Amino acid sequence: MSGIVVVGDVGLDVVARHEGPIPHGGDIRAKVHFTSGGAGANTALWLRAEDTETTLVARIGDDSGGRMVKSELEAAGVRCEFAVDPEEPTFCVVVLVDGAGERSMLADRAANAKFSPEDITEAALAGASHLHLSGYVLLYPSSRPAALASLAAAKKAGLTTSVDPQAATLITDPAAFLDDVRGVDLLMPNTSELVALTGSSDPEAAKELLDYVGEVVVTAGLDGASWVDASGTITSVPAQPAECVDSTGAGDAFDAGVLAAWLRGESTVEVLRAGTRLGARAVSKVGPQP
Repeated sequence: MSGIVVVGDVGLDVVARHEGPIPHGGDIRAKVHFTSGGAGANTALWLRAEDTETTLVARIGDDSGGRMVKSELEAAGVRCEFAVDPEEPTFCVVVLVDGAGERSMLADRAANAKFSPEDITEAALAGASHLHLSGYVLLYPSSRPAALASLAAAKKAGLTTSVDPQAATLITDPAAFLDDVRGVDLLMPNTSELVALTGSSDPEAAKELLDYVGEVVVTAGLDGASWVDASGTITSVPAQPAECVDSTGAGDAFDAGVLAAWLRGESTVEVLRAGTRLGARAVSKVGPQP
């Protein structure tokens, strides 16, 4: 297997695990820490944890935050093909994590919002066999042209492709989204995103998406994951047990496990188990990265 190119967000996460409901206008104790983050960076690092050669294509600010996350990614073995924005700061997210491990996010896309088609270079795709696109890039109007350019460049270079829709609340026009991902080899929604695209949470509904994409893998948290192949055959596995400390980045980890195993040519069951294994690892710790 050659390398995987990930196109997506990279930036800083400020993770605050609070002890109870947040009172409006009041104070509450929390454990706070800083980490690099962004869906693209998370998936890239989990891919490296699976010993997969990985290139991350993104846009950062010309600031200390951008230099820090680039340095950390490179130290972990991720090849960074970053455009540097001279005006906008590096992407930052405040992640609020409750006692059950569920997270809410306050995101400033900053430099990522200005991700452009010119940021997708031939050098970034060199040596790769697959391109994975984070839906955040596709679902924001300002960065959508770059997302479409990355898929077109991958097709021209003969790479296989995958897309994680990433955010059900941003899929305001399902028909337009599906038209954008037409021809992608693998679509990777979670249950909420499947509902946004089909109106149903049943993995059977993913068969409707085969008019647009080659195959579909659906992650359903505690209910495991399902694969719908080109013929409409569904294969499912249960979730792997884990104590949910922080669900941030669990989907990104799942994507990495699935992609690494799929591109190694493993069986569908083993591909799904690889995804649920990394997803379980991700929720059992604070922060979105291995």
